[in-house]
Parts: sequence; C-alpha cells; structure tokens
Amino acid sequence: MEQLDFSLIALFMRASLIVKIVMVLLILASFWSWALIIQKLMKFSAARGEAAKFDRAFWSGEPLDDLYDRLGDKPRGAAERIFAAGMGEWRKSQDDTGGMIPGTQQRIDRAMNVAIGREEVRLTRGLSFLATIGSTSPFIGLFGTVWGIKTAFEQIAIAQDTSLAVVAPGIAEALLATALGLLAAIPAVIFYNKFTADADRLGANYENFSDEFSTILSRQLNEG
Repeated sequence: MEQLDFSLIALFMRASLIVKIVMVLLILASFWSWALIIQKLMKFSAARGEAAKFDRAFWSGEPLDDLYDRLGDKPRGAAERIFAAGMGEWRKSQDDTGGMIPGTQQRIDRAMNVAIGREEVRLTRGLSFLATIGSTSPFIGLFGTVWGIKTAFEQIAIAQDTSLAVVAPGIAEALLATALGLLAAIPAVIFYNKFTADADRLGANYENFSDEFSTILSRQLNEG
C-alpha cells in the first residue's frame, strides 16, 4: 500500500476547494496580524521613549517658552504635541498689552484634551483588526473543519470503506483548518490585550502630564 504524505503542504493540496480557500484566508490573516503586531511593538516602544525624553526636557528647568521654540512647528512625539497644543493656545491668548484674554485656562485645557484624543486614536489604530482576527479566526477555521469532515464522509460513503486508512486523511485535512484558525487567533488576542493595556497606560500618562502642565499655567495666570 502506498504511504500517504501527511505534511502540511500535502494536507493542503488534498483538501477541497472550500477548505483551501479557508486555509489561505487564515494564513493571510495571520501574516497581516503579525505585520501589525510588529508595527505596533515598534510604535509603542518609540512612544514610551519619546515620552521619557520629553519628560526629562520638560522638568529640566528650561523656560517653557524656550522649550516650545526649540520644538518648532512640527513636534515629533505625542507628549511634545500635547505640550505644543497647550503652549500654542497660551500664546494665542495673549493680548497686545501682554495680558491674557478671558477664558484662557479653559481653552488651553480643551486644546490639550483634543491633542490627547488624537494621540489615543493613533495608538489604538489597527487594534480593531487584531480583535476581529482573534474573535473570528477560530470560527472560520471551524467552518473549514466542518466542511472538510463533510467532504470526507461523502468520500467514505462513495468508497463504501470505513477503514482508518480511508478516514484519516480527510479528517487530518479538515483539522488543519482549525489549527490555522487558532494559529491566527491566539497571537492576535494576546497582543490586542497587551496593546490595549499599553495604550491605556500611555493615555493616563498624557492625561497626568496635561494636568501638571495646566496647573503650572494656571499658577502663572494667577500670578499675572
């Protein structure tokens, strides 16, 4: 008797067209999710580094106006953009006599809140895709398995042979779809939870910085 090849490629080639389509979709989803995971790992690492660098500059004792001028029109990090939003509104609120127009504090707070909202959107962009892959891939793989088992039983009925040598190949091909579904879903769920927690922590840090900066500006307003 000829020995069957149970390698992954052989199982894929022997699968029915529907199961092949399911497998290809799951493989593409897995590659896409890993590309997004690597991108997000780099993005969050850079965001933490930029925040730490700006925090040192902010608390170094350098005058805030000088720091704002040094950052220029295009601040690079999220914390820098939040700071620039607050300082930009601070400068716009100065009148010709050097005083501050009414409602300055509220406008500064709103400007920084808007900047924080934009940064949170940047941090969480793409996470919905990971959540979708994590929640749907097992079911897509299960669909492929059910369809493959159905096809296998149809072939068994046609051959009128229920020996293990006839049953095993079809079942193995069908189960590969479930395995691919889990392979795509597990990393997506793990990293979705990690990135969500990281985004929450960074968002909380931005909120804390905004409150501290707002307090400093409020104190200067009162002294003025």
